[in-house]
Amino acid sequence: MGKLSTHVLDTAHGCPAAGMKVTLQRVHADGRAEAVKSVTLNADGRNDGGPLLDAASMAVGRWRLSFEVAPYFRARGVTLPEPPFVDTVHLDFGIADAAGHYHVPLLVSPYSYSTYRGS
Repeated sequence: MGKLSTHVLDTAHGCPAAGMKVTLQRVHADGRAEAVKSVTLNADGRNDGGPLLDAASMAVGRWRLSFEVAPYFRARGVTLPEPPFVDTVHLDFGIADAAGHYHVPLLVSPYSYSTYRGS
């Protein structure tokens, strides 16, 4: 059974990115992005409602996760330049197997980020 999940860790403070806003979008062949879901991450840096996409809503195609990084760090009291070096992180990725588990973690600080396909 397929599903899509995410997890964000704040590497500057060594903790989950509680309160970060994340938007999931479906990217169509013409490049148009359609918002599917917006969430605010819980104390563990995850979506309270479980997977962003469950087995019934998984679909092969191109997707985008947008992580509101600068607003998250500002809310934590971090002074950022204007414009911030890392503002919104847009991760475009593909789902090739709708029955697969796709986990998209983000490790982030005000000046860097990394991601990978997790398990």
